[in-house]
Amino acid sequence: MTKQDSVLAQHAPVTSRRAAAKRIEQRPPRPGESTATEASTLAQLMALKRMSVNEMKAKWEALFAAPAPNNSRGYLELRLGWRIQELTHGGPSRETRRTLDLLADEVEGKIGRRTILSDSRNPVIGTRLLREWDGVEHTVTVTKDGYEFEGRFYKSLSAIARTITGTQWNGWRFFGIREISRGQR
Repeated sequence: MTKQDSVLAQHAPVTSRRAAAKRIEQRPPRPGESTATEASTLAQLMALKRMSVNEMKAKWEALFAAPAPNNSRGYLELRLGWRIQELTHGGPSRETRRTLDLLADEVEGKIGRRTILSDSRNPVIGTRLLREWDGVEHTVTVTKDGYEFEGRFYKSLSAIARTITGTQWNGWRFFGIREISRGQR
């Protein structure tokens, strides 16, 4: 702590110092902070290897308050190990959970949330992509949040290519957009 931090801490309201101390006490220890906690967690994880599937299913019910979804030993070991560590050290932060939710929505093509994945290969907003397929010319317009094709909005060119052809396509290849090689970046 620097001298300036020390002076600021002395002049901070007592309630805020108490609140900060209380928050620090309430948070779970981070990995490596408490050797006793680390040893206990490690012992629980090692015990999973010796448990039968039925014992793991009972442990699942104790930790998740729900029946185990299946009898796969590998699945139960991985998820129980994760849950033990999550309960010991705390789960992902609110910001991490929010980011993961946004990524999942974007991958699933759900519209309504701000996209967080961006690709430097994307054409400039307003660009019109033309492609002829089976004698019909198809036009796609690049928008801020994806692409517009025949009055509908899409998150990916691959989804549009699938709509046009009825089969899986790489959208970049279908519309003839070349990837930037490493030397051109």
